[in-house]
Amino acid sequence: MRVGDECPAPALECRKLSKAYGQARVVLAELDFMLDPGEFVAIMGDSGVGKSTLLNLIAGLDAPDSGDVLIDGTRVSGLDDDAATRLRRQKLGFVFQAFHVLPHLTLAQNVALPLLLNNLPAAHALDMLAAVGLAGRGDDFPRQLSGGELQRVAIARALVHRPRLILADEPTGNLDPDTAHEVLALFRSEAKSNGAATMMVTHSEAAAAVADRVLILSEGGLHAADHGSVQRVRSPHE
Repeated sequence: MRVGDECPAPALECRKLSKAYGQARVVLAELDFMLDPGEFVAIMGDSGVGKSTLLNLIAGLDAPDSGDVLIDGTRVSGLDDDAATRLRRQKLGFVFQAFHVLPHLTLAQNVALPLLLNNLPAAHALDMLAAVGLAGRGDDFPRQLSGGELQRVAIARALVHRPRLILADEPTGNLDPDTAHEVLALFRSEAKSNGAATMMVTHSEAAAAVADRVLILSEGGLHAADHGSVQRVRSPHE
């Protein structure tokens, strides 16, 4: 970087983020977190500790009690409903355990949805399907696919509009271990090649092992995982 050049904004920044349900249950307390463009981070933790709440706050689907979420430098809590919807459409991609692929649409139509919502050419959907190993399958319907193939469609849909941030909630929870490993390697590779930062919530140490860093969410906040508990897995070409 040349002297005077501006550093790119973090893809995601959480500042003093707090959320409680009633007076007795504090889920998040002044959480600070930053995710750089292209970084892949896994979030682990016990059930009920607030992982899903954190994803909802980042996506603007729930409001924090205090603190701020910034996506690509934009403060989410400062947006009205229409602006928050536009931000999610343009800047975010989502991958879920249950795939959420629409059964009555073809694979190409499923992947093209974010493009249509952002007034972008739908033809790129076929390129994205090819990138996830489903070339020539654009006219097929979800019922013709295996679970691993359905998750590839979901990954293609999440990445097709080149979002700044991908939020993934247990993306391999419905897959067998071999398929999960294959899908995660693809997910990581495609996210990085598209320059998207990724936050993946998972209970699986095998899934977390593909991440650049692994953080544990607990009542004490976010902290780095013990290096001995999560083995790093990398492609030999990386």
